[in-house]
Amino acid sequence: MSIKAGLVGLPNVGKSTLFNALTKSSIPAENYPFCTIDPHVAITEVPDKRLAKLQAVYGSQKSIPTTVTFVDIAGLVKGAASGEGLGNKFLSHIREVDLILHVLRCFEDEEITRAELVDPISDYEIIMSELMLKDIDAVTRRLERVAHNIKASQQKPKEKKEFEEEQDFLQRIQVALEKGDYETVRTIYQEKQAIEKLPLLSPKNYLIIANIAESEIENDEFKENIHYKALIERFGTDRVVPVSAKAECELSQLSPEDAEDMMAVLGLVEPSLHTIIRKSYQNLGLITFFTCGPKEAHAWSLHQGKTVKAAGGEIHSDLERGFICAEVFNCEDLFEHGSEATLKAIGKVRREGADYKVQDGDIILIKFNV
Repeated sequence: MSIKAGLVGLPNVGKSTLFNALTKSSIPAENYPFCTIDPHVAITEVPDKRLAKLQAVYGSQKSIPTTVTFVDIAGLVKGAASGEGLGNKFLSHIREVDLILHVLRCFEDEEITRAELVDPISDYEIIMSELMLKDIDAVTRRLERVAHNIKASQQKPKEKKEFEEEQDFLQRIQVALEKGDYETVRTIYQEKQAIEKLPLLSPKNYLIIANIAESEIENDEFKENIHYKALIERFGTDRVVPVSAKAECELSQLSPEDAEDMMAVLGLVEPSLHTIIRKSYQNLGLITFFTCGPKEAHAWSLHQGKTVKAAGGEIHSDLERGFICAEVFNCEDLFEHGSEATLKAIGKVRREGADYKVQDGDIILIKFNV
């Protein structure tokens, strides 16, 4: 499953620095707008301690984690929707991602070039305004097409009704967009999920990355940062992830031992990047299932609520096409009892049909015939 999260924000908020840390790469992060002219893409492992345990239990030769693709998208400026700066490129790249990571700077730094005062809420509003302006254009054009389709289907009542329903849906979105009410846009849009004909930008799922100063990490001093507090009040703790992009970038370049020493000094239990990756994964409604054996312990991504037959399709299309049944048990039971043989003996290994909904941590073995 290909999962993409895009880092977006105004110029010089720390996007490229954060991207460097997320991917342990070294793209330019110079102190000027539009340093990242084309999107930089990298695949990052989703941290999951269960995978190493499974590799040990099965004696697997290797482990393969599930991944998230991060895209560092060029900095936005006012007027992007009308093509200012790199607006058109920026907006087209956002269209391709599943999750938007809004990187918002929450600290002052005289060494960082910036025209405006630090105001993360204002930064967010600028970005959302540009996304909505682009969406208004898309909805207006689609409404014109739908109106034409309604006239053309006067003798086809079923088709006409479908177009009229779409027209009503689009008009409701148009009103909310023109009011600048993106929360209502998201609510309306989710009623029908994403319309394939009209993949809008402003309703996309998102997280807020609050870029704090390195000096604010120790003892959670960032919690008293007025900008961070404003973000929490606006979006809630589940949606806001506090991160020092500078500190995380430094950590990512160190050996594991040196990184642990630095985290101890900063008072970090784990890199904040792990939280970003996990929350990105969870925010997209994904779970992890495993396939295990002597060759490899493999983690796979799957949308929550999907069936074991669909899970087979993530592994290989033949497994879904020729699905017969699946042997299923959860990794937590395996860790508790020590071996697959023991689980079979105590009845913890189940045989499930095609409609079984996979649970996070399930280990599955699919039987199929093509």
